[in-house]
Amino acid sequence: MEIERQFLVDTLPQLPEDYELLRQGYVALLPEIRIRQIGKSHFWLTVKRGAGLVREEWETEISQQEFDNLADHLCPGTCMIEKRRYKIPLEDGLVAELHVHAGHLAGFNYVEVEFPDVETAQKFVPPAWFGWEVTEDARFSYGTLAQANGMEIVQELLQHKY
Repeated sequence: MEIERQFLVDTLPQLPEDYELLRQGYVALLPEIRIRQIGKSHFWLTVKRGAGLVREEWETEISQQEFDNLADHLCPGTCMIEKRRYKIPLEDGLVAELHVHAGHLAGFNYVEVEFPDVETAQKFVPPAWFGWEVTEDARFSYGTLAQANGMEIVQELLQHKY
């Protein structure tokens, strides 16, 4: 089970020096079956079901060969997402995971915070640098944004956010 809130970020905070390079792609969208490479040597297969604050999540480590084979079979019309992930400590031991994108989503910045339970998630007051909350807006799911026109989708949605 994953309990997480997500926000768009208009203005980046001071970034730590350390970050992880990630690549992720989608083999299927319903349920969401994702492959992810972290750095040069860690590869994961993740299945997610549901939307919003609480989602089912199953994850297992895979080999680079398995990753490469699956990367050759992404959902039609989708791209590999490229990003840097910064981990920024927050109060109460929580961690903001800030995603700064490259590739077809260059210019899109997104932050998420995972919580131990729903009550903690609901009480969370985001820092000032967090932007518009999109936790319950499935249009901002990575499965949607992985589409080749993902940045166009983001720009269209941002025009109508208020």
